Amino acid sequence: MPNQNQIANPQTGQLPQVKGPEMNDRDYLNDCLTTCKYLADGLNVAAWEASHQQLHQDFLQILNETHQSAREVYELMFRKGWYKLEAAEQQKLQQAYQQFSGYSTQFPYH
Repeated sequence: MPNQNQIANPQTGQLPQVKGPEMNDRDYLNDCLTTCKYLADGLNVAAWEASHQQLHQDFLQILNETHQSAREVYELMFRKGWYKLEAAEQQKLQQAYQQFSGYSTQFPYH
């Protein structure tokens, strides 16, 4: 029975039924997306810690390009049915909202 909370496109059927040790298109794209996420984490730190303004701007531009690349890979994987999401239940969303909505009063500038 399919998961009713799952958000996904049907798989395109381009993958082999039995997975061997070799990488297929989904594996390559998954590796690319994981690499983009890893690079974005490192670039965030580099941008925060850049002591020179132009270097900071360069890191931000590279970070933005990395985010764009990750988004394009994600969209391709989602279209092909290789990336699935799970919809959050309304009750869980409401609980999280209630839990964190009071935190803003603790900020020094609100």
